[in-house]
Amino acid sequence: MDTIISRRRDRIEAAIVTEAVRVFAECGYEGASIATVAENAGLSKQNLMYYFPTKQALYQRVLDGVLDDWLDRMASLADSAREPADVLRDYVRAKLRFSREQPFASRVYAMEVLGGAQLYGEQISKRVVPLVRKDIDVFERWIAEGKIAAVDATHLLFAIWAMTQSYADFAAQMRLVLGREQLTAQDFDAAEELIINMVLRAVMLPADVPSHPEHPCLS
Repeated sequence: MDTIISRRRDRIEAAIVTEAVRVFAECGYEGASIATVAENAGLSKQNLMYYFPTKQALYQRVLDGVLDDWLDRMASLADSAREPADVLRDYVRAKLRFSREQPFASRVYAMEVLGGAQLYGEQISKRVVPLVRKDIDVFERWIAEGKIAAVDATHLLFAIWAMTQSYADFAAQMRLVLGREQLTAQDFDAAEELIINMVLRAVMLPADVPSHPEHPCLS
């Protein structure tokens, strides 16, 4: 009986969180309401509050899930035993997949950060910062071993995040520019190829950078 009750609770909580992600992404924390989430989840407000007593509790749960997924996808960079190019390709692909598969989740996180991380800053500091430091250690090891050029790993990571997360957080702008209702698989494939090429060129050793003939207009 306890197992059945537990499964039912898990199922209801998952449904609530799924709807909450969308509402927080569309309305922000201040604009979101428990009543709207409850209605979208097919529950009464009172029933929802049995599982999440406050809006902040629900918001924290949403961001916990977002961060869990985000960090899981970023874990590939910690595998420094592989070749840097392979690791970086997988890292970019994972970040773009998150933007494509979880656009609302990405926007909730982005809105929290843009607002100064007032409600979730402590968790970001505890969970994201240590992982980033480990990633920087990987870059520094690659540099010391002569596998990549001496780059500022912190700002390279910032650049990768910005490029990949834009395909969720600024998808509306991209759709307007491209003149279509949704970004397509081809859009994400093009982004993946371009971003990977940019990142790999940034870490190439000088001897690996392809040379180009001098442009005739500059001769």
